Formats: sequence, structure tokens, C-alpha cells
Amino acid sequence: MRVFVEGVGVRGPGLNGWQASCAVFAGSAGYVPAPPVLPSSEWLPPAERRRTVPTVKLALAVGGEAITQSQRDPAVTSSVFSSSCGDGETIHHIFEVLASPEREVSPTRFHNSVHNAPAGYWSIATQSREPSTSLCCYDASFSAGLLEAAVQATVEARTVILIVYDLPYPEPLHAKRPIGATFGTALVLTPQAGERSLARLDIQLTCGGATPTAMSDPALEQLRIGNPAARSLPLLSLLARREAGTVVLQHIADNRIDVSLEPC
Repeated sequence: MRVFVEGVGVRGPGLNGWQASCAVFAGSAGYVPAPPVLPSSEWLPPAERRRTVPTVKLALAVGGEAITQSQRDPAVTSSVFSSSCGDGETIHHIFEVLASPEREVSPTRFHNSVHNAPAGYWSIATQSREPSTSLCCYDASFSAGLLEAAVQATVEARTVILIVYDLPYPEPLHAKRPIGATFGTALVLTPQAGERSLARLDIQLTCGGATPTAMSDPALEQLRIGNPAARSLPLLSLLARREAGTVVLQHIADNRIDVSLEPC
């Protein structure tokens, strides 16, 4: 499959936006981890904004950045959301309530707990009635999301925004499913090249045990292996450097996804 990247968003420790992170990804600036900034989306009405949890803030922050950079109308843009863990903090609080004598779950907690909650907030924020898909594929959640978004863009000949995000679980869930840090990214993908295209991606699903592409910076590599959404880092690095190249992304079983990038 061949698609084109028109916009990029990113949030993570010490990575507060695509433009601010490009120098780090390109290797021209040192990486300094710091708590990520997760602003509330100004696109949401005040009532919904008050109900947002970190998962939603992260998804809307990276999605909003990517769609703004692309200058696309989010109301007519399809979306694919992918997350390994969803909102672990909300699930943790629900488990605590269910283990208590009262066992009365807050309606707000409940609606934030479902896996497609960020997609719902996105549709409210953007007034979009376009198709939206929410996925989960454990450690391969980024590659699964990229594959789904590329298929939709190619087969349906439509613009698709991919939004991928994961945050750490609180204890004791963290001990069973450790996520090292908060990270999210978004890509606006189009089926045809345009005046705002940043790069061309040729995406191929391949059977074989090739080693996934790693980051040369040890701290960024720790982020990559510690957060499923951050498996996107080698591709983001190639985008930031504006260099032609190929990255290998982990997928399920013995499969992998090879992504060849050519700057536009």
C-alpha cells in the first residue's frame, strides 16, 4: 500500500509537539525526558472538557496537532484510534469501587472506561460523522493501527487520521502490565500526494522474524520498548530527518510491517 503523510502530532516525556520534537528525533538535539504536557482540547464544549481524562487529553492533543498541520477539516476526515491499554487509571478506580461495599460506579467513570471513549470525544470536538475505528493489538497496537488506516485510505480513497496512545497503569495493574511512560502520536494519511505532503509511505505486511528497528539514543529506545504507541518512534525519526529509508515495525505472531519512506 502507498499513502502520504500530511500531518504529524506527538506527545511524550520531553516531547511536547512535533515541531518541538523534530530536532530530538533527527538527532540534532539531545533528548531530555520530562513530564509530558497534556492540555485540555479547546475544541470541546466546557462540559465535556471538564470530564476528560489523561487518555482523552493525550489523544486529542496529538490528533489536533496533526489535523491542524495538515489543514484538513476534521469534520470530514475518517479516524482510526489504537491503544494497547486504553484508560487504565479509570479502570483502576472502577475496580476499587467494585471491591468496596457500595459498588456504585460513577457514570462519568463508566463512559470514560470504554475503549472508544477518545473516539467519542474526538467526534464531539470535531463534529465529525465520518467512520471511526478503535483498535487494540497489545504491543503491536501502533502497527495494527497504521495498517488499518492505510487500508482505509487506499481502498476507500479517503483521508484518514491515525491516533495512537498509551499511558501507564496505576499499581497494582502496572505490575501485571507495565507501561514505562506516557506517549501518543498521530498521522494524517492521504491516498494521493498533495501540496502539503511530507512523505510517501510504502507499507508492506511481511512474514518473517526480522528485528524491529531500534532507536540509537538509549533513552528514546527505552521509551520505544516501554510503550506500545512509542513503537512509532523509528518512523517518526525518519520523518523528522526527511531521509529516505525503511523501518521494520513489530506486528503479531511472526509477521512484521516494513515501511519505506520517501520525503516529498
